[in-house]
Amino acid sequence: MADLPSGDLRSDLDAIYRAEAGRILATLVRVLGDFDAAEDAMHDAFGVALQRWPVEGRPASPRAWLISTARFKAIDARRRRGRLDAAQADIAATLHARGGSPVGTDDELPDDRLRLIFTCCHPALPADARAALTLREVCGLTTEEIARAFLTSAPTIAQRIVRAKARIRDERIPYQVPSGPELPARLGAVLAVVYLLFNEGYAASAGPALTRSELSAEAIRLGRVLHELLPDPEVTGLLALMLLHESRRLARTDTAGEPILLEQQDRSAWNQALIREGLALLAPVLATRQVGPYTLQAAIAAVHAEARTAADTDWRRISALYAALLALQPSPVIELNRAVAVAMHEGPAAGLALVDALLARGELTDYHLAHAARADLCRRLGRRDEAAAAYRQALALAPSDPERRFLERRLRELG
Repeated sequence: MADLPSGDLRSDLDAIYRAEAGRILATLVRVLGDFDAAEDAMHDAFGVALQRWPVEGRPASPRAWLISTARFKAIDARRRRGRLDAAQADIAATLHARGGSPVGTDDELPDDRLRLIFTCCHPALPADARAALTLREVCGLTTEEIARAFLTSAPTIAQRIVRAKARIRDERIPYQVPSGPELPARLGAVLAVVYLLFNEGYAASAGPALTRSELSAEAIRLGRVLHELLPDPEVTGLLALMLLHESRRLARTDTAGEPILLEQQDRSAWNQALIREGLALLAPVLATRQVGPYTLQAAIAAVHAEARTAADTDWRRISALYAALLALQPSPVIELNRAVAVAMHEGPAAGLALVDALLARGELTDYHLAHAARADLCRRLGRRDEAAAAYRQALALAPSDPERRFLERRLRELG
């Protein structure tokens, strides 16, 4: 045990919760077989840590300690409620027999968190419930944060999550990674939530920081596990995409955590090892021409990674890749990204026409980046009043503190 000053205890536990809660919960769901019991037990364990660590010191392995404590708290809770039938008694006896040894703290193939993702993505659950449940249970987002990401209300998201958990319990959906022909059929939903996890770490949907590196790192780890488990072209494409994006992490913010635009980033700070790995993964997949949405997005990221300077970026190729991506996966957000690419190689007026057409359709009126893009294009065209109005609209919708501060700076620059 390591001593921990009492004043630092809560912040230390907050950091552990932020980094480890997802993996702790995944293990507890496996051990206890119930989402709600696992969540209650995990929160009880953090409460015990708040009481005991100032006296006993911080354990050498906080995650193992919390899992072990949560496990026994759950068993005690079941006994207190007098609901232990013979099967539960056997489970309790087995868990107690393991003593203080940590449960599931080693990385396995497939591991607990991957099992949890496959459970959250079971086809018996509605698509919107799968995403909400994954963001809550795997990413650790609050109900309010998920509601903002889905542009809906917190009670609606809460209902989706509660119903999804009830369905998992009532239909006895197995907590496992499927095998055989069932695995490829379930893969698309799993890749989507792994990318959701990565994106929440790469560009946080809310909060004081622009990024949450622990979530992106976990998504990449899970991507590697999936790549070993099933080397499908889109699995490879997703892993390459995450690695290429992650290579720019250190250059994306300044020392104060404020965002730095792509064209202003110090490219010498980009992680060349991650770029080499991502490009090496991507090349054979592109050669097969079996390209899916993740592979095309990785190809776009590769064009940025291979440009030595911002001026060297092949925006015409990026625009063409976005057009191919739109054909496979129609989306207003992809249309917005293509509009920005068009603006970079055909001029801001061409890009602005596309953005205005998107906004006129009403699909992105609540998306702050659409208004930020319009503001930037108006600024480049010298239409300062329109730019200021669009920046204000983006500012009202921006979810994170660093993004709001960036937009406020842009407004001040316009005078």
